[in-house]
Amino acid sequence: MPAKVSHPIPTRNVVFVILVASLGYFIDIYDIVIFSIVRVQSFQDIGITGEKMRTGGEYVLNMQMGGLLIGGIVWGIIGDKFGRIKVLFGSILLYSIANLVNAFVHGLNAYAIIRFIAGFGLAGELGAGVTLVNESMHKDKRGYGTMLIATVGVLGAVVAFYVAEHFSWRNAYIVGGVLGFALLLLRLGTFESGMFEKSVSKNVVKGKISMLFTDKTRFRRYMYCLLIGLPIWFVVGIFVTLAPEFGEALHAPVTLSAGRGILYCYIGISLGDLFAGLLAQITKSRRLAVFIFQIGIVISSIWYLTSTGITESKFHWLAFFMGLSVGYWATFVTIASEQFGTNLRSTVTTTAPNFVRGALIPSTLLFELLVKYFDIITAGIVMIVLLSIIALFALSKLKESFNLDLNYYEE
Repeated sequence: MPAKVSHPIPTRNVVFVILVASLGYFIDIYDIVIFSIVRVQSFQDIGITGEKMRTGGEYVLNMQMGGLLIGGIVWGIIGDKFGRIKVLFGSILLYSIANLVNAFVHGLNAYAIIRFIAGFGLAGELGAGVTLVNESMHKDKRGYGTMLIATVGVLGAVVAFYVAEHFSWRNAYIVGGVLGFALLLLRLGTFESGMFEKSVSKNVVKGKISMLFTDKTRFRRYMYCLLIGLPIWFVVGIFVTLAPEFGEALHAPVTLSAGRGILYCYIGISLGDLFAGLLAQITKSRRLAVFIFQIGIVISSIWYLTSTGITESKFHWLAFFMGLSVGYWATFVTIASEQFGTNLRSTVTTTAPNFVRGALIPSTLLFELLVKYFDIITAGIVMIVLLSIIALFALSKLKESFNLDLNYYEE
């Protein structure tokens, strides 16, 4: 049971941690979406055209997501065993180097391998930041902390778009690497979580990921946390990233730009994270906030997929609305963080968002199978309805975690 203890009131140090975590997530998002933005330009430059433009894009994206998936496990365990700060330093160093190297690739396989390494590094960023902020703030206010992290962070996609608009795709990757190294210097002033420091002297098992699977109740709780986030990255990774292909199927008069789609989608996500966080704080229910936003995903996605003759302007608005609907990302990560004790919290908070990102791999494979038997529009509708039903079912099985004391351990 959670221990009844007092929590520190947010101070200047806590505000600094929130700022650093927000900027870290800002660069995280920049690096995650930059491929989606420069996919066409970079592929054309290295000689990839035709059908491979789509299948090669899915291959590179899945490699990046695979890196996030594996990295989430490794960084999560490190965070629980050795501290949240070590994850923040190690992950940013790795993905900053990877992005600089990415600027010099000349083939599809090399591109994919570097994105895998970058994904592995990026996997530690959000989970460690959210865990650190949640454990440093009062239980009544921590939702505001994660809300600010996500609201500021997702604007990294906006910067990524404008960098890609004004510089070559190679320079866009260099900018991502340089931003990472700049953040590394800023992080020298951060401090470790008090809850983690207290756990060091406790005789409890820390960061043992098998604990998530050896207890049926704990396993179900973990799976439900993962499943509520399934629709988010399918919308971003498929509907927006493959905008040129969906536009062609919808008989758009011009080729839809994935880059601009990412721009408007992430503006929507930023506002969505803000609104979802505020709604959860006002209603004192994260579950209600997530439910409302998941319904919005179904409505906005089907609207997009049935918009025959879609114009550029309408696509931008729909990308914004879809982004707004998937903007419960920070609330989803906060729910995962609040469901588990201090000795497993980093593992869960880091693996959950990355497993959800990694789930794009099987989702993409199923989507491609449906495309072969039907068409890209029908496949999209079937997938988003299926993923949303799964997410809503999982949400119904989770207990409300708002205002829960986090100073306890899993046994």
